[in-house]
Amino acid sequence: MRHVLVTGGAGFIGSHFVKRIIQAEDVARVSVLDALTYAGHIENLGTACLSDKVRFVHGDVRDAAVVDALMADGINAVVHFAAESHVDRSYGAAGGFLSTNVLGTQVLVDAAHRHGVGKFVHVSTDEVYGPLTQGTASEEAALRPTVPYAVSKAAGDLVALGAHRTLGLPVCVTRSSNNYGPYQYPEKIIPLFVTRLLRGLPVTLHDRGQHVRNWLHVADNCAGIEAVLRDGRPGEVYNLGGGTDLSSKELTGYLLNLCGAAWDAVAYIPDRPANDLRYSIDWTKARDQLGYRPQHSLVDGLAETTEWYRRNPDRWAPLTTAALCTVLSSTCRLPAPLETPRGH
Repeated sequence: MRHVLVTGGAGFIGSHFVKRIIQAEDVARVSVLDALTYAGHIENLGTACLSDKVRFVHGDVRDAAVVDALMADGINAVVHFAAESHVDRSYGAAGGFLSTNVLGTQVLVDAAHRHGVGKFVHVSTDEVYGPLTQGTASEEAALRPTVPYAVSKAAGDLVALGAHRTLGLPVCVTRSSNNYGPYQYPEKIIPLFVTRLLRGLPVTLHDRGQHVRNWLHVADNCAGIEAVLRDGRPGEVYNLGGGTDLSSKELTGYLLNLCGAAWDAVAYIPDRPANDLRYSIDWTKARDQLGYRPQHSLVDGLAETTEWYRRNPDRWAPLTTAALCTVLSSTCRLPAPLETPRGH
């Protein structure tokens, strides 16, 4: 595994993975392909950009010429993070989500097959299973996505797995629960709430704040992805969960405490259509086959994350206005004062 291509490597999860994988002794080169859309920033890579191992390529996964040239440069493995990933944005831009998340994946697997890539890891989400009122979804569960983002990710999963079945491309798919941690773009619920609360601004919860998500530290997800890259069986799907299940109201309580705010900073707004009540995945397979075990506690992880935003306003303050405007303009109903974002 000497040369790894990481798509979306300047995004939130992708940049954390790049910083992790360049520490591996058997990795000599890491090529990062990123379109640097609103949520991708070179700054997310930090000092990894200074590593002799890292080469950054500004490009789109849908650009077949760029992708082919990269694959021809001795790529041994691909870890595919690049995606349109925000649920709220997908309501008004489903075509763009399908283009990047499905057609972009097709471009990548075709090029990987042509150039004999030894491993292809497609990074996905638990949202492809759809909502569960009870129980957990194993890797064999039916895909029942409800929102355009999840639909596009489920279709991308099938493209990648189809390339394994029809072309023999050694593909693995990972599906993780909600990630959190430093450097996340402030349209997602944790960074959005933290950056607003630190400025003394209000936040909003849908309905009674009862929607349940599993929260997994980004470093634990990246550890799981590396385990799948190294030891995952081609053609297999691996759920990566094991964080903490919280309702949005419970999560808000943690963030209020960490930011020194009170419940009078929280307003409740009517629920939106297709706001899945609960996601839950069974990650036994990754634990038993790959030794995957999350290491970060929720209390410590949220404290670390909040402190990063507190110490780095220069990184997120210029982004908050754009994130807020996008969230407001992409909703089906315009709430007041702010729509609560969902998704990874």
